[in-house]
This record gives sequence, structure tokens and C-alpha cells, in this order.
Amino acid sequence: MVNCEHLRYVESPRGTRPSIDLTFKFFDDGKLVIIDNDTGNTMNPRELSGGSYDFYVRQRLSRIKRNLTEKIAKYA
Repeated sequence: MVNCEHLRYVESPRGTRPSIDLTFKFFDDGKLVIIDNDTGNTMNPRELSGGSYDFYVRQRLSRIKRNLTEKIAKYA
């Protein structure tokens, strides 16, 4: 069974841009699913912009660092 971490990102509306409500599912095997909670559709990371893209990048880097730390501790 593959473990998954669910993270939710909500961005308030700015100007003519509507609010954004996304759920990010980061799987231990590296797979990623992004769900637009307003429509229920899945998204590609290339479709992200602004704050949602920044959130994605920060979470991705955090998971990579955590994975590397675990491997270093395991094989040290």
C-alpha cells in the first residue's frame, strides 16, 4: 500500500482572478495528484501559477529533502 499526504491550498481572490481551492496528494512513490476542489477536475503542475505554484514547489522540495535525509540516516 502506498502512503499519501493530503495538503490543501486556498488562495483568496485578487482583482479579476477568482479564489483557488486545491488539494495536493503527494504519494511516497513520487506520484502527485492535484485536484481543483471547485470543479473536481485534476490538474497538471504546469497549469499552476502564482501562489499555488509557489506552494507546490515548496512542498515538493520539502518532500525531496525529507526523503534524502531518511536515506542518509538509513545508509550512513
